[in-house]
Amino acid sequence: MRHLDTSFLAPLILPEATSARIAGFFDDLPMDDLAVSHWTRVEFASLPGLKARMGSLNASAARQAGLRFESMIAESFVVFLPNRDDFDLARDWPGRFETGLRSGDALHLAMAGNRETDRTYSLDRLMINAGQKPGLPTSTGIPLPDH
Repeated sequence: MRHLDTSFLAPLILPEATSARIAGFFDDLPMDDLAVSHWTRVEFASLPGLKARMGSLNASAARQAGLRFESMIAESFVVFLPNRDDFDLARDWPGRFETGLRSGDALHLAMAGNRETDRTYSLDRLMINAGQKPGLPTSTGIPLPDH
């Protein structure tokens, strides 16, 4: 099972510099082997509204983006429901200050780790690096420009 975080899925719905590369990446994936978490749904729900407030998306397009995302999730992904073990594991990681891991990303990684997913894909380099420290298979999936 391949787990995808919000940063990896958002470019499929909201135009970004990585949108074409992410779409191409999905061409090579078996669609019956993809997972997200309920937390991904929460994280994505805030993105269209943020873009609308910043003026890069109008209100109607923001609503449509949310509907398209939910439709994509329902049609193509297994959705992990976080449980107590996930929250317990996620609680421990942000305390490792050297990782810089945020709570939401810790929850993504904990759910993937507790379900022994094959790989977690994210465009968040910090999350990728933090996941590799405890030995979780993480990847950007596509080449990212250097910052």
